[in-house]
Amino acid sequence: MSLITTEIHPNRAQISRDAIQRLHISMRHLFIRGSYKPLGVSGEAMIDAMLSLKPEIYGSIADEERVELDGLLYVFQRLPQGIEQCRYIKLISREGFEASDFEPIVPSKRRRNCYRIDEEQMFIEMTRGRSDIYDVLTHLTFMYIESEKIRRNSLDGKDRYKRDWIMLEKIVNKIKDNSSFNQEVGLTYLSTLLGRTYDETAKACETFDGTQKVNSLFRITYWLGRLSIDEHLDQNDREISFSSALREKLGHHFYAEQWSSQLKQILYEKGLFKRPLHIISANLHSVMNSLYAKAALGKKIKYSSLEDLANQLSLEKNKKLEKQIQAFASKNGMTQIADASGTNIETQLFDTAKIDLSLLPKELKWTKSKILKEKPVILVMDYAFGEQAFETMDELLKPFNISDNDAVALNVESINIMGKAGILSGGKGDIMIPNAHIFEGSADNYPFDNSLSVDQFKHNNILVFEGPMITVLGTSLQNRDILRYFQKSSWNAIGLEMEGAHYQKAIQSASKIRKNIRPDVTLRYAFYASDNPLITGGTLASGSLGLEGVKPTYLITLAILNGIGQNVNLNKIDG
Repeated sequence: MSLITTEIHPNRAQISRDAIQRLHISMRHLFIRGSYKPLGVSGEAMIDAMLSLKPEIYGSIADEERVELDGLLYVFQRLPQGIEQCRYIKLISREGFEASDFEPIVPSKRRRNCYRIDEEQMFIEMTRGRSDIYDVLTHLTFMYIESEKIRRNSLDGKDRYKRDWIMLEKIVNKIKDNSSFNQEVGLTYLSTLLGRTYDETAKACETFDGTQKVNSLFRITYWLGRLSIDEHLDQNDREISFSSALREKLGHHFYAEQWSSQLKQILYEKGLFKRPLHIISANLHSVMNSLYAKAALGKKIKYSSLEDLANQLSLEKNKKLEKQIQAFASKNGMTQIADASGTNIETQLFDTAKIDLSLLPKELKWTKSKILKEKPVILVMDYAFGEQAFETMDELLKPFNISDNDAVALNVESINIMGKAGILSGGKGDIMIPNAHIFEGSADNYPFDNSLSVDQFKHNNILVFEGPMITVLGTSLQNRDILRYFQKSSWNAIGLEMEGAHYQKAIQSASKIRKNIRPDVTLRYAFYASDNPLITGGTLASGSLGLEGVKPTYLITLAILNGIGQNVNLNKIDG
């Protein structure tokens, strides 16, 4: 009698999900250990997982010769300028460097303080939780993968320098001395070392040169290759480490607690604590502009609608008008609160009792009697990052301790989440209305009743999708196999983002378990598409959303504000 067995082969989506889990397990292990070498045994495990995963945002990461140029730019916009020159990188918490003479380096696309300690060492301040740490480690792993390609392209089979590398070194020395060199000749050497065509290299160089707070592609290529060659030939190992203070504070809401305490103290001191509170997680311009731009600018600028005005305000030549609106708003009910905690989340408070309702734009259809009677307060908090969304919302919804024996709960009427997300069925600028958030890599799911609906946007000549959304462990870790699984399986996901499940976890905990807020608090969630990672050239690495994001941003903002200011309150939170 023989046994018949069926061998089960994992599909690409399963392999990819396993790779993500391996990456995160490795990161947690290395974080606890305190340090690791990117090309040591532990670092190689992360590199192998990344190469197995082949994330869409990192394009040609798995190609052994071609350097991924769009992904490289994406990473260097989120890492401190000059990090490619540093052999030692240390992730720290807020440890007093902000009061030192070290000049903080702030990446153009990620607000965090970084400090160049010496020629070989960079400190990166991490105050936004685990998601931010994993994000940085993912970027660094990609950077080391690409540096190894440059090394292999720079040495021959006997580990001797190729002529292209020798010539690049001379060019970089000329750049350092502000001496001129033949750009076209230099691009020819550079293209060989990058494994790209001359045309691709020339376009990439132009893009890097036009990007703020990012070194030239010549210098980046040289230093990535230099450190990789030094490690390969002379065992001058690169190293990533984590400070003891960072490891001690992680997971304890240290910065979120300080952030929320500052906000609640201001609410209390201004006598706004008992008033109906509407929390909005969004950018720091669309609510302000919707409430004040018309009154602040008068006839200084011609426009046909709020969307038209927003488009004009987005132009570089009109940037000074934003300051005029902010100054007017500050005198008419808005309080701008700079972050002092380290969360990098700035906030705005709007006291609607101080807003001249007759000067609101026509698109804002507030019920005057409701505003005059209830005098709602609007709190706008800038975007959180990943797990930081849970920490900040969890702390914000807790009662405020006036004294040791006296705690007062916030009078929260609604919580409104607007954000950018990757879309799976549409394109840039489309809108997604979630009815559930599914947390990637677990069985956690958070269905809820969303007070926003497709019908509210159907007459605005924009595509709107409704359904579950996936809260991912990191947008830079997704590939097509995983995304198609989310889209085509019974999940029927419409998009992916990093904060939704974290927010909902905090909200349901506060409303259903801790009873810190009412169980019938109104929820409004909407996301606009920043990219479609299933489309070639459609990932975040392909460039910013630009003016395409103005229309959906203001449509969602108006839907939220009209929900706050009208006598409509039908859909409530669902446990």
